Amino acid sequence: MRVYVPLTLSGLAEAYKTGELGAGPLLAYAVTPALREWYLSDDIEELEYAALNRAALASLRLLAEDTGAVRRRVVVAVDVADGAAVADPDRALDPAALGEVRVAGAVKLAKAAAVHVDSEDAVDDVTAAVDALAAADAGDDDAQFVVDGAEDHELLWFATQEIPNLVGLGG
Repeated sequence: MRVYVPLTLSGLAEAYKTGELGAGPLLAYAVTPALREWYLSDDIEELEYAALNRAALASLRLLAEDTGAVRRRVVVAVDVADGAAVADPDRALDPAALGEVRVAGAVKLAKAAAVHVDSEDAVDDVTAAVDALAAADAGDDDAQFVVDGAEDHELLWFATQEIPNLVGLGG
């Protein structure tokens, strides 16, 4: 099963150093029954893109918590065993939890299929989105517009071999 793990560049650097995305349970996003129902689609690529975008929003929230992190969203696509990622049935109808799953146990970075990261030209919009997040959560439509503006930037695809360069450890 493919899951999308939200991170920051500093979180990716730590994962590269330790070889793990986290000890678990780990928050991730995947194509869940609730996500399928919400998007009313049977196109797996479209649904995986929706899960990726949900993880990108979660990465934005991680950036809000880490004031020192570079303002670029990071999502790692990882293949885990079927059944390793489980949606919380109590949150299945919560729109904020669409596609949300918990992955039990440690997730090895070696299982990553790809890394998705904002380009450097997204930094200003991502920074504005991080700054507007609390107001958007409180119902401010203008702030929500700013947060949504980060989604105008497509996350770039990187092979896992490119991680050292992404986190500044490459030669």
